[in-house]
Amino acid sequence: MTFSAKIKISGFFAYICFVAASFILNFNPGKLIGTNFYSFSIEMLKILPCAFILIGLFEVWVKRETVEKHLGTESGFRGYLWTVLLAGTTVGGLYVAFPIAYSLHSKGAKLSIIFTYIGASAICRVPMTIFEASFMGIKFSMIRVLASVPLVIATSIVLGNYLTKRKYKVLPGK
Repeated sequence: MTFSAKIKISGFFAYICFVAASFILNFNPGKLIGTNFYSFSIEMLKILPCAFILIGLFEVWVKRETVEKHLGTESGFRGYLWTVLLAGTTVGGLYVAFPIAYSLHSKGAKLSIIFTYIGASAICRVPMTIFEASFMGIKFSMIRVLASVPLVIATSIVLGNYLTKRKYKVLPGK
């Protein structure tokens, strides 16, 4: 076992001991940390398995040529619109968006379109926007989305072009 793995295991064990001691000693901040971790873990166990199954099906069913045609270097501005629409339907936040972005990259999507997908999935998911509109109003939500999406696209294009000129490559995962 590597030194890094030992540190991670020790840290997790220390966390478990802290939470257990908090419940025994009635230390409220520690109890709250443990309760939040438990509820967060349950939520992730509800979302992630389904999301990863869908990502796996995307890997198998969607051809590389299709992604290259609609999201590749020759896709033009329409590729950004497709990406914003895809990001709007993403459920699970960035936990799901990053694996999808990696899958899009491996199938030939342009780097700036991948950055647009990540940014748009953080700011314009349909469920989040509906929730926001119910509290802040439709006018606020529309102004936020209409201001944010062009900025995300513009910064993605700038960053994508910069990294492409520098011959940036995404390394395969371990």
